[in-house]
Amino acid sequence: MQWEDEGVILSVKPHGETAAVAEIFTRAHGRHLGLVHGGRSRKLRPVLQTGNHVDAVWKARLAEHLGHVTLELRKGYAAQAMEDPLALAGLSSMCTLARLLPERDPHPSLYEVTLFVLGYMDDPDVWPALMARWELALLDELGFGLDLSSCASTGAREDLTYVSPKSGRAVSAAAGAPYKERLLRLPAFLTKGGQGTATRADVAAGLDLTGHFIEARVLKPRDAPMPEARNRFRELIARAAAAAQ
Repeated sequence: MQWEDEGVILSVKPHGETAAVAEIFTRAHGRHLGLVHGGRSRKLRPVLQTGNHVDAVWKARLAEHLGHVTLELRKGYAAQAMEDPLALAGLSSMCTLARLLPERDPHPSLYEVTLFVLGYMDDPDVWPALMARWELALLDELGFGLDLSSCASTGAREDLTYVSPKSGRAVSAAAGAPYKERLLRLPAFLTKGGQGTATRADVAAGLDLTGHFIEARVLKPRDAPMPEARNRFRELIARAAAAAQ
């Protein structure tokens, strides 16, 4: 068995004295693991960094085996984010949450969104908002997509301001006004056709929205907590929002 693909490194664990097991989110083969011979060497350590974009060749005698994988670096996003705490937290959060995907189940659309976000990691005015959009895409791929196209109560497609924490459907400002304390805020940049630069406060609201459904629909049934990397990213966004006020 053999395949060649591209992917993003999600995690790396030591294996034995010199090898490592790499977990990669690939375009055509989904979240996949493979043994990297010499993965702990000085040569390969810079390649085996969370968030790096790589070319991968995987081989195994049988499809169900762990197999071994050889990797070549396409772009080192990890090194690019290393000096920016917010970018590093965002990169770690995205890679950690991507591990919620079923193993070896292709998700090409989410993979494309992932590369899109990574491509903007050097633009702090853009990528944080893209992270909230990425989490919406993750929920959709996991089968828990939100319906933000129209108001759940009136069917209106304009002035969508809230989301029901139970149904995951959008609610207009007028329909939601009497219940706004019980609804989640829907920042404009997450609505269809949403334009303009999202503030850090908008991004924080977007992450609160996606975080609620990740916890309630994905993690709680698995009796799992929100990943610390994601909590750290949300905390830094909140600090940035407070500093901007």
